[in-house]
Amino acid sequence: MPAQASIELNLLVWSVALCVLQMLISVITAQGQVGLPPLIGNREGFPELKGLAGRALRAHQNMVTNLVLFAILVLVVAVTGKSNAMTILGAQLFFWARVAYAVIYLIGIPWARTIAWTISIVGLVLIFLQVV
Repeated sequence: MPAQASIELNLLVWSVALCVLQMLISVITAQGQVGLPPLIGNREGFPELKGLAGRALRAHQNMVTNLVLFAILVLVVAVTGKSNAMTILGAQLFFWARVAYAVIYLIGIPWARTIAWTISIVGLVLIFLQVV
């Protein structure tokens, strides 16, 4: 019987699912703004996305950037066997703050978005401190 995945690895998988959802929202809102032909082209001269479509794109790009960091830390925790209450808390903070960040960014609330982003970074730092 295979070993059960850690909470951190499960949250990594759910973070990937969140990233894919953000990508789909970004594409759908962009299509609504600029239409399908510019999206399927090579995007030279692609217009700047505004409003909801622009926020969806930026939120997704930010998630991709932060997901790389989270993935590296969680994989180091898994490989080194350093999972503990602090790495679990860090992973939970990261994931739930990223869910909040995505929603808040789509709605367009700047200060709340920054607070959610900061909480996700605190989660990364908590994990980092356990693996160094």
